[in-house]
Amino acid sequence: MERRAYLAALGSGGLVAAAGCTGGPTSLTAQPGNTDGPPQRGSLEFVANGSEIASFGVDGTVGADVIDLRTEFWHREETTVRSIELRLWTPDSDGTTQVAVQSPVEGDSSPPPKLSLYTPDRSPGTVVEVTDLDDLADETISTLNFLVRPIYAGPTTLAVDATIDLVGGGWLGDAYDLSGELTLEFPALDSA
Repeated sequence: MERRAYLAALGSGGLVAAAGCTGGPTSLTAQPGNTDGPPQRGSLEFVANGSEIASFGVDGTVGADVIDLRTEFWHREETTVRSIELRLWTPDSDGTTQVAVQSPVEGDSSPPPKLSLYTPDRSPGTVVEVTDLDDLADETISTLNFLVRPIYAGPTTLAVDATIDLVGGGWLGDAYDLSGELTLEFPALDSA
Protein backbone atom coordinates (compact mmCIF):
# COMPACT_ATOMS: atom_id res chain seq x y z
CA MET A 1 0.00 0.00 0.00
CA GLU A 2 2.74 2.44 0.86
CA ARG A 3 4.36 1.82 -2.50
CA ARG A 4 1.19 2.80 -4.39
CA ALA A 5 0.76 5.95 -2.31
CA TYR A 6 4.41 6.85 -2.89
CA LEU A 7 4.13 6.32 -6.67
CA ALA A 8 0.89 8.34 -6.82
CA ALA A 9 2.48 11.21 -4.89
CA LEU A 10 5.60 11.09 -7.05
CA GLY A 11 3.53 11.07 -10.27
CA SER A 12 1.34 14.00 -9.23
CA GLY A 13 4.39 15.94 -8.02
CA GLY A 14 6.04 15.40 -11.41
CA LEU A 15 2.95 16.70 -13.19
CA VAL A 16 2.90 19.83 -11.03
CA ALA A 17 6.60 20.42 -11.69
CA ALA A 18 6.11 19.93 -15.44
CA ALA A 19 3.11 22.24 -15.45
CA GLY A 20 5.18 24.94 -13.73
CA CYS A 21 7.82 24.70 -16.47
CA THR A 22 5.39 25.32 -19.31
CA GLY A 23 4.27 28.87 -18.54
CA GLY A 24 3.19 31.29 -21.22
CA PRO A 25 5.35 32.40 -24.11
CA THR A 26 8.46 34.48 -23.51
CA SER A 27 8.11 38.00 -24.91
CA LEU A 28 11.20 39.21 -26.75
CA THR A 29 11.61 42.72 -28.10
CA ALA A 30 14.13 43.00 -30.93
CA GLN A 31 17.72 43.98 -30.31
CA PRO A 32 19.05 46.61 -32.73
CA GLY A 33 20.11 44.80 -35.89
CA ASN A 34 22.37 45.73 -38.76
CA THR A 35 22.37 49.53 -38.81
CA ASP A 36 25.40 50.12 -41.04
CA GLY A 37 23.55 49.45 -44.31
CA PRO A 38 21.57 51.87 -46.46
CA PRO A 39 18.52 53.54 -44.87
CA GLN A 40 16.21 51.36 -47.01
CA ARG A 41 17.40 48.17 -45.26
CA GLY A 42 17.06 47.01 -41.67
CA SER A 43 16.83 43.97 -39.46
CA LEU A 44 15.51 42.95 -36.08
CA GLU A 45 17.42 40.39 -34.02
CA PHE A 46 15.74 38.41 -31.24
CA VAL A 47 18.03 37.06 -28.51
CA ALA A 48 17.28 34.92 -25.43
CA ASN A 49 19.90 33.84 -22.88
CA GLY A 50 22.68 35.14 -25.12
CA SER A 51 21.56 33.03 -28.10
CA GLU A 52 19.92 34.30 -31.28
CA ILE A 53 16.41 32.88 -31.59
CA ALA A 54 15.31 34.61 -34.80
CA SER A 55 15.85 37.58 -37.11
CA PHE A 56 13.57 39.56 -39.39
CA GLY A 57 14.94 41.67 -42.23
CA VAL A 58 13.45 44.17 -44.68
CA ASP A 59 15.06 45.51 -47.87
CA GLY A 60 13.33 48.09 -50.05
CA THR A 61 13.83 49.96 -53.30
CA VAL A 62 11.92 52.81 -54.87
CA GLY A 63 10.27 52.07 -58.19
CA ALA A 64 7.65 53.65 -60.39
CA ASP A 65 5.13 55.05 -57.90
CA VAL A 66 5.75 52.31 -55.31
CA ILE A 67 8.23 50.99 -52.80
CA ASP A 68 9.25 47.40 -53.55
CA LEU A 69 9.68 45.76 -50.13
CA ARG A 70 11.27 42.33 -49.62
CA THR A 71 11.27 40.55 -46.26
CA GLU A 72 13.02 37.54 -44.75
CA PHE A 73 12.36 35.77 -41.46
CA TRP A 74 14.94 33.31 -40.12
CA HIS A 75 14.47 31.28 -36.95
CA ARG A 76 16.65 28.68 -35.31
CA GLU A 77 16.20 24.98 -36.00
CA GLU A 78 13.57 23.07 -34.06
CA THR A 79 11.28 26.09 -33.89
CA THR A 80 8.16 26.71 -35.96
CA VAL A 81 6.28 29.86 -36.89
CA ARG A 82 2.61 29.97 -35.91
CA SER A 83 1.86 33.45 -37.23
CA ILE A 84 3.42 36.64 -38.60
CA GLU A 85 1.78 40.04 -38.29
CA LEU A 86 3.27 43.10 -39.98
CA ARG A 87 1.89 46.64 -39.77
CA LEU A 88 3.22 48.96 -42.49
CA TRP A 89 2.67 52.67 -41.93
CA THR A 90 4.14 56.12 -42.57
CA PRO A 91 4.82 57.98 -39.30
CA ASP A 92 5.66 61.27 -41.07
CA SER A 93 2.13 61.57 -42.51
CA ASP A 94 -1.26 60.36 -41.36
CA GLY A 95 -0.01 56.76 -41.64
CA THR A 96 -1.98 55.99 -44.79
CA THR A 97 -0.43 53.47 -47.17
CA GLN A 98 -1.67 51.14 -49.86
CA VAL A 99 -0.15 47.68 -49.60
CA ALA A 100 -0.26 44.75 -52.01
CA VAL A 101 1.32 41.32 -51.62
CA GLN A 102 3.74 41.01 -54.50
CA SER A 103 4.83 37.39 -54.50
CA PRO A 104 3.08 34.20 -53.49
CA VAL A 105 3.61 33.02 -49.94
CA GLU A 106 3.70 29.26 -50.28
CA GLY A 107 5.79 26.25 -49.45
CA ASP A 108 6.95 23.37 -51.58
CA SER A 109 4.03 20.99 -51.23
CA SER A 110 1.36 22.52 -49.04
CA PRO A 111 -1.48 24.88 -49.81
CA PRO A 112 -0.66 28.57 -49.41
CA PRO A 113 -0.92 29.99 -45.89
CA LYS A 114 -3.89 32.09 -44.85
CA LEU A 115 -3.14 35.75 -45.59
CA SER A 116 -5.19 38.75 -44.45
CA LEU A 117 -4.74 42.45 -45.24
CA TYR A 118 -6.76 45.04 -43.36
CA THR A 119 -6.73 48.55 -41.91
CA PRO A 120 -6.66 48.42 -38.09
CA ASP A 121 -9.32 50.31 -36.12
CA ARG A 122 -7.05 52.35 -33.84
CA SER A 123 -3.67 52.30 -35.54
CA PRO A 124 -2.47 53.82 -38.80
CA GLY A 125 -1.33 51.83 -41.81
CA THR A 126 -2.09 48.39 -43.17
CA VAL A 127 -1.80 45.10 -41.29
CA VAL A 128 -0.73 41.88 -43.01
CA GLU A 129 -1.38 38.65 -41.09
CA VAL A 130 0.00 35.28 -42.19
CA THR A 131 -1.22 32.11 -40.43
CA ASP A 132 -1.53 28.38 -41.20
CA LEU A 133 2.01 28.27 -42.61
CA ASP A 134 2.13 24.43 -42.90
CA ASP A 135 5.49 23.39 -44.46
CA LEU A 136 6.78 26.99 -44.38
CA ALA A 137 6.50 27.03 -40.57
CA ASP A 138 9.90 25.42 -39.98
CA GLU A 139 11.81 27.14 -42.81
CA THR A 140 13.35 30.54 -43.45
CA ILE A 141 10.51 32.57 -44.97
CA SER A 142 11.74 34.77 -47.81
CA THR A 143 8.70 34.83 -50.08
CA LEU A 144 6.69 37.55 -48.33
CA ASN A 145 7.19 40.66 -50.49
CA PHE A 146 5.09 43.80 -50.89
CA LEU A 147 4.40 46.79 -53.06
CA VAL A 148 3.77 49.82 -50.85
CA ARG A 149 2.30 53.08 -52.15
CA PRO A 150 2.51 55.93 -49.63
CA ILE A 151 -0.10 58.68 -49.82
CA TYR A 152 2.60 61.23 -50.77
CA ALA A 153 5.19 60.79 -53.54
CA GLY A 154 7.93 62.75 -51.73
CA PRO A 155 10.62 61.29 -49.46
CA THR A 156 8.99 58.74 -47.18
CA THR A 157 9.63 57.23 -43.78
CA LEU A 158 8.13 53.73 -43.66
CA ALA A 159 7.69 51.89 -40.36
CA VAL A 160 7.30 48.11 -40.24
CA ASP A 161 6.01 46.76 -36.92
CA ALA A 162 6.56 43.00 -36.67
CA THR A 163 4.86 40.59 -34.27
CA ILE A 164 5.76 36.91 -34.70
CA ASP A 165 4.52 33.88 -32.77
CA LEU A 166 7.25 31.21 -32.60
CA VAL A 167 7.19 27.84 -30.80
CA GLY A 168 9.93 25.34 -30.04
CA GLY A 169 9.81 21.64 -30.77
CA GLY A 170 9.54 18.86 -28.25
CA TRP A 171 7.36 18.28 -25.22
CA LEU A 172 8.65 21.25 -23.21
CA GLY A 173 9.61 23.46 -26.14
CA ASP A 174 9.82 27.19 -25.54
CA ALA A 175 7.29 29.59 -27.04
CA TYR A 176 8.16 33.17 -27.99
CA ASP A 177 6.18 36.31 -28.77
CA LEU A 178 8.61 38.35 -30.88
CA SER A 179 8.05 42.05 -31.54
CA GLY A 180 9.97 44.99 -32.92
CA GLU A 181 9.81 47.97 -35.26
CA LEU A 182 11.96 48.95 -38.21
CA THR A 183 12.01 52.48 -39.63
CA LEU A 184 13.24 52.85 -43.21
CA GLU A 185 13.90 56.06 -45.14
CA PHE A 186 13.12 56.27 -48.87
CA PRO A 187 13.76 59.03 -51.42
CA ALA A 188 10.92 60.50 -53.49
CA LEU A 189 9.04 57.95 -55.59
CA ASP A 190 9.88 57.67 -59.27
CA SER A 191 7.06 58.99 -61.41
CA ALA A 192 8.14 57.21 -64.56
